[in-house]
Amino acid sequence: MMADENFNAEIPIKENGASEPVDGNEEASDVSSSVQKDGDVQKDEDEGKEVSSKKKKKKNKSKKKKEVPLQTDPPSMPVIDLFPSGEFPEGEIQQYKDDNLWRTTSEEKRELERLEKPKYNSVRQAAEVHRQVRKYMKSIVKPGMLMTDLCETLENTVRKLISEDGLHAGIAFPTGCSLNWVAAHWTPNSGDKTVLQYDDVMKLDFGTHIDGYIVDCAFTVAFNPMFDPLLQASRDATNTGIKEAGIDVRLCDIGAAIQEVMESYEVEINGKMFQVKSIRNLNGHSIGQYQIHAGKSVPIVKGGEQTKMEEGEFYAIETFASTGKGYVREDLECSHYMKNFDVGHIPLRLPRAKQLLATINKNFSTLAFCRRYLDRLGETKYLMALKNLCDSGIVQPYPPLCDVKGSYVSQFEHTILLRPTCKEVISRGDDY
Repeated sequence: MMADENFNAEIPIKENGASEPVDGNEEASDVSSSVQKDGDVQKDEDEGKEVSSKKKKKKNKSKKKKEVPLQTDPPSMPVIDLFPSGEFPEGEIQQYKDDNLWRTTSEEKRELERLEKPKYNSVRQAAEVHRQVRKYMKSIVKPGMLMTDLCETLENTVRKLISEDGLHAGIAFPTGCSLNWVAAHWTPNSGDKTVLQYDDVMKLDFGTHIDGYIVDCAFTVAFNPMFDPLLQASRDATNTGIKEAGIDVRLCDIGAAIQEVMESYEVEINGKMFQVKSIRNLNGHSIGQYQIHAGKSVPIVKGGEQTKMEEGEFYAIETFASTGKGYVREDLECSHYMKNFDVGHIPLRLPRAKQLLATINKNFSTLAFCRRYLDRLGETKYLMALKNLCDSGIVQPYPPLCDVKGSYVSQFEHTILLRPTCKEVISRGDDY
């Protein structure tokens, strides 16, 4: 507001600038001849014009400064350039309930938040990148696309928008694009020729991070409207989980609420009715810095652990709706890997394994990666070395998780932050 007032205030000055010379001339007329007077008027008018043109220039400059650039299509501008103040928008705010109502107005809790502002801003930047990338992907995803092309387009867009910078900013984990009965942890390996079909149900699960503060957020794409109730079940269940979450809330209570909503849905697929099930061995999870799974699990069925959520924690609240058994097992070729967070120094005998570990430490540290990311870094013939790192406990493989063949699974996921005064759904967007 302040800037606009100053901006308008300049306009009358310009007009005065042009008329000032006339006032100045009254004194001149007493002393000098009319010829000189005409000359002075001319000179003064020229000066006035110069002044006013300088001011015009100045005005245009300040106008240019004010124009905030808009994102290109396809997106290629780093989000940092779209927010010149360096302050990124906060997510959806939900107030705490019941015993935690006092937090909303507590001065002490507000002060705690002021101290955490840089951390909040980092994760909000990662969330803004996520929103812009998924908006773009939704506009271009269509049947007939090669899954590899889809992933690479998404990942390259993230890299541009987040201004990828080693371990400081970038992709938090591989792009999951699991299809149909595959619930999670599938991304194409190099050479994979899988093509997206009209009747596929694809979970697009990707992550962004700034300084290790991770936004883990997912949605489901289905072109056939027959699957809409299945998608709605997981979207509704995820929002229920978010609503129930809070400081001192027991994780098992969230699971019970999620299951109740999830199982109130049914879906008709090719003339057959299915009761929608929560996948009982998949969970949401707490998130730490450079640590996608930080130790606490948020169940999506009843009967989970009594552990409580605590102030300051980040959680990925995710739910999986299935028409199958509601239980997943590991299957198919592995693509996802991650260095164990707590692993100390383990001596390695294979030189190639040592070399590969150095690449992993430098580029991913404890963030998850996939084989395509190693290929992109120029690593070749690394499968033996990678197996050696897995066998020695340094790296953990995460194979695809599958329900029964022929079933369909949908997923929605958001990252939330339990701030001292309120709950922030960091990755919330206009879309979901």
